[in-house]
Amino acid sequence: MLKGKTIILGVTGSIAAYKTVDIASQLTQAGAKVDVIMTKAATEFVTPLTFRAITGRPVVTEIFASGSEFNVEHVSLAEAAKVIVIAPATANIIAKLAAGIADDMLCCTVLASKAPVIIAPAMDVNMYQNPITQDNLTKLKARNFITVGPASGRLASGKEGLGRLADTIDIIGTIQQVLGKNGDLADKHIVVTAGGTQEPIDPIRCITNRSSGKMGYALAEAARDRGAKVTLITAPTSLTKPVGMEIVNVCTAQETYQAVRDLVPQADALIMAAAVADYRPLSVARDKIKKEGNRLTLELEHTADILGSIKGEFIRVGFAAESSNLVENAKQKLHQKELDLIVANDISSFGADNNQVTIIDRESKIDSLPLLPKREVADRILDKVVALLTERSRK
Repeated sequence: MLKGKTIILGVTGSIAAYKTVDIASQLTQAGAKVDVIMTKAATEFVTPLTFRAITGRPVVTEIFASGSEFNVEHVSLAEAAKVIVIAPATANIIAKLAAGIADDMLCCTVLASKAPVIIAPAMDVNMYQNPITQDNLTKLKARNFITVGPASGRLASGKEGLGRLADTIDIIGTIQQVLGKNGDLADKHIVVTAGGTQEPIDPIRCITNRSSGKMGYALAEAARDRGAKVTLITAPTSLTKPVGMEIVNVCTAQETYQAVRDLVPQADALIMAAAVADYRPLSVARDKIKKEGNRLTLELEHTADILGSIKGEFIRVGFAAESSNLVENAKQKLHQKELDLIVANDISSFGADNNQVTIIDRESKIDSLPLLPKREVADRILDKVVALLTERSRK
């Protein structure tokens, strides 16, 4: 997604400027060509040399810099950029962009570029909430500028509130979404489920499983980065919620069933990566169950069969986590539930960052993938979803 893409990273005069070093580092590691433009005030917080060392690229700080490799520098930078990211974006730079002022290299480059612009505001809460700043942000959004953040928390002034620079993961997620908006899933609605459901026994205890949600989150992010409108139905996990998609929080199998049932009529594909409980307690104790006697017997009942009961014109992708007879059990589930695809994986991958899966289609064609990062597995699964959607559109 980011490999080979030219990204302009604008850095302005905020105490949060030091956080932009991590953004530059992660973008560079992902293969992007990162050109940093710093305002004069930004150089008071972080040196240009820091960004040059991180990106391996010249850092622009002056509008009339000598010895530059760029010809008519702001125009050359503007034309090369696939996206412009300003992080942190101070109240000052937001005001100047809203007014069309071009008195530094960053403003000139933004005005000369046709690339999408992402701004990540960072400032004191009173400055952010000031009606002038809010009016300026409204003007920029009306001109198709994209905002990410700010986050809420403790600020440099010691106050609590909105104004912290958005987390790096959210900024990079927004960059990926913007770059992929015209991808092969553009205008498609993909519903993804993730995580392990929890079935309460009493107010404290529950029946759950070891699913981390990583595979489902990877699928949601990959679909977003290929242009899809994504709805992520997530059971409790320790993962950071992805940006750029609708998040529906659920806990139990029944809540998952209801969320899926409500959303799929408008969806093009459903990918059920969640580990949904097969059983739940027949009744939930109102109070905490005391430790009495040597045994405790729980009476369980089946939960709803989501994939088996919810059908329609959308593509349906299931997962089969197995401890033995992986392919045979996955094939049986595929045909019983009349799925379009099933992804079979060994339960040993729960919680891991990598996964080795076997993808089986309705004709029982088997595609066994090697051990790959879950994000790469997600893209391989989505490749097959795209092919199925293309095939259906031709009928």
